[in-house]
Order: sequence, then structure tokens, then C-alpha cells
Amino acid sequence: MHATDLLVTVTDETFAATVLAADRPVVVDFWAEWCPPCRKISVSLAELAEEFDGRLDFVALNSDDNPRTTRDYGVMSLPTLLVFRGGEVVGSLVGARPKGYLRDKLGAHAA
Repeated sequence: MHATDLLVTVTDETFAATVLAADRPVVVDFWAEWCPPCRKISVSLAELAEEFDGRLDFVALNSDDNPRTTRDYGVMSLPTLLVFRGGEVVGSLVGARPKGYLRDKLGAHAA
């Protein structure tokens, strides 16, 4: 299972409307099918999405299927989490991290 089973999926085509134009902060999970660390954090991200419901949105973007957005934001390693607020990147995390670490770092951006 990956976060895409539990989170809203965005694509190159829907990224601007879903992420850049969002009213509240958005965490974008850049992932790929072949990435074991991506699968490792996916359940934690889904659980955090529930915890931060209404204060922080979580979406997933498959990097292999959406190279334009991946390239536009300079994503070189997976998983990469970028936090957007008002259309701008305000935070980032690279690599699989424990849920508590993700909660602390991402929660700092919650509305």
C-alpha cells in the first residue's frame, strides 16, 4: 500500500489547482512505485493527514508519471516531501523518517 491509496493524487495537470491555489498548507509526497522508503512512510502520511485534517492537506504525486512537476521543484531523491503555503515551498524533507519526526516537522506548518 502507498499513500496514494489514502491521499489525494495530484498530477502535472492538477498540481497548480490543487496545491498552488490551496487555501491552507499542502504537503506533497513525491514518490515512485519502485521506492521502498516511499512505501515505508506512506501509512504514516495517511495517519498524519487524518490528525491534521482541516489544518494541513496531504497529496501524493508519482514522480515517474509526472516528470514535469518533479523537475520543476528539483526533486532528486525519493521520497521527498515539500510543504507549500500560498503557492510557495516553505518546507521540505527528504528520505523516510519516523512518524513522530514527520509530525513535528510538518506540524510546524499547519494552519
